[in-house]
Amino acid sequence: MISSPASGAGSPHDGGDGTAHPPVRRPRSTEPVNSHEPSAGADAPTGVPAQVLSVDTAPADGPATSPVGRLAATVERLRREVRSAQAEAEGRALIELAKGILVERLGCGPAQAARQLAELAEQAQMTPLEFAVDVINQAARDRVTEVSEAFLSVAADPAGPVEESAAVRLRAAESGVLAADDTQAMADSLLEHALRPLGAVAVAIWAAGSDGSLTLAGSAGFAAAEAARWHYVPPDVATVARRGLTEPDGQWLPSLTASGLPTIGRRDYADGARIAVPAGAGGRIHGVLEIAWPGPEEPLPRPVVRQVEALAELCAHTLETFVLPSAATQELRVLPDVVELMDLAEGLHDPALVLVPHLDNTGQLVDFRIQHVNSRFLDPAGRPRAVVGGALLLEAYPMAAGSSELFQRVERVYATGEPFRASRMRLTALVDQVPLSAVADISISRHGCSVLLIWRIEDEAARLASLLQHAQRLGRIGGFEENLLTGEITWNGQLFNLYGRPTTSPPVPLEDLPAHAHSDDAVAIGRFLRALLHHRRPASAAFRLLRPDGVTRHIRVVAEPVLDTDGELLVVRGAYQDISAQHWTEVALAATRDQLAQTEQQAHERNRLTLQLQHAIMPPAQAPLRVPGLQVAVRYRPAETEQLVGGDWYDAVVLPSGLVLLCVGDVAGHGIEAATSMVVLRNALRGLAVTGAGPAQLLAWLNIVAHHLTGAVTATAVCGLYDGERRTLRWARAGHLPPVLVREEDATALPALKGLLLGALPEAVYEETEEQLAAGDTLLMYTDGLIERRDRSVEESLSHLLDTARSAPTTLDQQLDRLLTYSKSDTDDDTCIVGIRVS
Repeated sequence: MISSPASGAGSPHDGGDGTAHPPVRRPRSTEPVNSHEPSAGADAPTGVPAQVLSVDTAPADGPATSPVGRLAATVERLRREVRSAQAEAEGRALIELAKGILVERLGCGPAQAARQLAELAEQAQMTPLEFAVDVINQAARDRVTEVSEAFLSVAADPAGPVEESAAVRLRAAESGVLAADDTQAMADSLLEHALRPLGAVAVAIWAAGSDGSLTLAGSAGFAAAEAARWHYVPPDVATVARRGLTEPDGQWLPSLTASGLPTIGRRDYADGARIAVPAGAGGRIHGVLEIAWPGPEEPLPRPVVRQVEALAELCAHTLETFVLPSAATQELRVLPDVVELMDLAEGLHDPALVLVPHLDNTGQLVDFRIQHVNSRFLDPAGRPRAVVGGALLLEAYPMAAGSSELFQRVERVYATGEPFRASRMRLTALVDQVPLSAVADISISRHGCSVLLIWRIEDEAARLASLLQHAQRLGRIGGFEENLLTGEITWNGQLFNLYGRPTTSPPVPLEDLPAHAHSDDAVAIGRFLRALLHHRRPASAAFRLLRPDGVTRHIRVVAEPVLDTDGELLVVRGAYQDISAQHWTEVALAATRDQLAQTEQQAHERNRLTLQLQHAIMPPAQAPLRVPGLQVAVRYRPAETEQLVGGDWYDAVVLPSGLVLLCVGDVAGHGIEAATSMVVLRNALRGLAVTGAGPAQLLAWLNIVAHHLTGAVTATAVCGLYDGERRTLRWARAGHLPPVLVREEDATALPALKGLLLGALPEAVYEETEEQLAAGDTLLMYTDGLIERRDRSVEESLSHLLDTARSAPTTLDQQLDRLLTYSKSDTDDDTCIVGIRVS
């Protein structure tokens, strides 16, 4: 008889008269159940439901009449019998537990309790196993009971059939876990009784190590080879189980592929959902329960999640007594020769490591474990002893297997016993994936079954001395020290080189320095010596050193006095530096600065003359032109930068014929050449216009002038002749932007006529047209400095100009000023505008 796991003053099934009554159950659908029910008795269990005993059957590989078919049928029958026997045993354990509870509560014997259980189950229209689980839940009131009731309250559907009771599944799983003799049997029981009904296909139980590692304690549903591959997960490796270990509520992944996390069974169930729940008990987490589904899943309902948490708690109680494999928990046995070697390493003045071989399961040497780190240890990467001690050599120093071949040297010494010595060997360690190197002398020797690795990192003082020597050589600096009491003078090798003297020759005293310098520097050297030797304060001087080989060097000397306790001058120490290269560089820079200043002055004068010439010809605003029935206004805006003074020009003049000549143009380039070319073209057009020729002919003649008479300059221009009597404008253009006509509230650009820019070819033909104007019309001619932008096309800039021109102020002058104010040009080019308004 199995004793009750809980006791109380009265059972929920106890009616108070010693008679047990069936528990109140929620409605369930009744289905025919085929049960194997032996006769009731003290030791005979009542029936086990067919749902618990059902097994998956597979068709035989061949006909039943063939030998292979009969063999397959026999194997399948035996398989069903074994699984049925297992299910019966697990169900029998729950029934025996319920009988024990009734014996305690009713004070009856085992036989009477068995009969009472059978009668109550029949009255409740339940199977004996389901009724037994209800009795256990009523008596235990534990986590499994709460989960079962919560699940039934949500999942039960009175209108249709339901799956096997969650309470039966959980109690069966609990019985299997408690009866399991190892974690593997525990995983099999969880998958069979509790997880397959939820649609899961595999389960893994991970035991957490004290160092943060994970060990696969048991698994079900995964291939054996896959479980072997994942038997151990080192610390800080991001996996699904690791996420479950660090998240208090576990980790739910609708799809393993979407998460990108590695884990056991990823090849078989790559798209399946995963859940990892921490397995904890008593406030301590002992491991992780990881469950796999075959395909993507939506998040589990809360009652189902609580089932999983209850299963994880069952696992935690088993993991409390789980012993990690010896390779993960037990330290390597320290042999006597290793202890002696550790004592020897502690007596050394150099950093030393005691290494012991690390073998795999097949007995092959794969690495060396750092058994001991002595107190003199100095890691090349600056890590403390605790980080390196106990680690594998290739884990602590993965670069040892690289080009330095340190690991191969240790292997060789361990195999042959021949010691290895090397000078200035480079040791490299990876710290946060950054290689840090140091140069050291290496000694490797075998002692019994251990290896002693000693390195001596290059002495810091010697390294700094070497660094100082190289710095003096590169900076062409020579140091000295002169004892004024004994007359002893010390020079370093670089100072002999500066003086051009052999190292066997005697050094030059400071008092003899004027004899080795240029005569013109005697005053500067005398001032230096008086400040240093008489006033006893630091001093410096620059002079020209006359070497024995006839070479003159520009030298700067700096020195300081060293006084004794009585304030008397004892020693003078200092340094000479060859500043010849610096001196000649300064001379060259001074000459360049003078030349640059002269060039800037010439450029400034040139720009000033250019600007004066431009303003003399085209003032920013000239006196208004008096023409009957026509208003004329002009604007000129020079470039903001004087160096960009350009060749933009305009003209508005009344010809002897009574016509009004209107034109704007732009000579390519900037500076005095562009300005003088502009003057030539402007004056030439004025002279040609008195011939009475039309705009097209005038531009053709002006093209000849630009090509032949002005040094082959190029320019653009637009030219028009306004007839006041007819209110017409005849115009032509040479590669220039067309005029803009503003009529009432609309502004449009006139059609672009054909015409090549001036000066491009010796002869060119230009198209001419006539535009009829009306009273109130405004016509605008302008250069590209008004609209041109580097980040926009000409069409976009022209569209902005038309929008600005549509909102015309009252007077023509105000309209031109508005165009200049709202211009968005960013080329810093000069701008011309000529505007007329018919009155």
